[in-house]
Amino acid sequence: MIQKKICMLGAFAVGKTSFVKQYVTGIFSEKYHTTVGVKIDKKMVEIDGQPITLILWDLHGEDEFQKIRASYLRGSSGYLLVVDGTRQKTIAVVEDLHRMAQEILGEVPFVLVINKADLSEQWEIQKDAAERFRARGWMVIEGSAKTGEGVEQAFSQLTKSMVDD
Repeated sequence: MIQKKICMLGAFAVGKTSFVKQYVTGIFSEKYHTTVGVKIDKKMVEIDGQPITLILWDLHGEDEFQKIRASYLRGSSGYLLVVDGTRQKTIAVVEDLHRMAQEILGEVPFVLVINKADLSEQWEIQKDAAERFRARGWMVIEGSAKTGEGVEQAFSQLTKSMVDD
């Protein structure tokens, strides 16, 4: 049985926990719960007939008061960077987290998720932002933890990349 650790990285309140919950249980809750430290979930998937256990590390959001601990990232096979489409400043946080993850993990697969596609009319992030990241070779998915849009796609693309490496 193959096991792969995936870390969820992003600023405070971008929807990391909701994204994981939607993926693991198919449920979205309007209630906001701050993640303290790390919340770990598991999900069994199959890629090309190969069973894989995903260990999902939902890390607390990073802001000016709380920094991600490097030790949380160790052993990760990949990570999801999550930004909130309605908050432009969450991009800078994700770029810093990406740099940190690369320093600790080296070149492992990752996917950038621009969350809250269900609120796209309220987005502060310009539509060309996704194209700028794609031009840098990043996998980018616009999704919504609320509606489930892009959730399965984000995790399955990341998992496939981790298995192919």
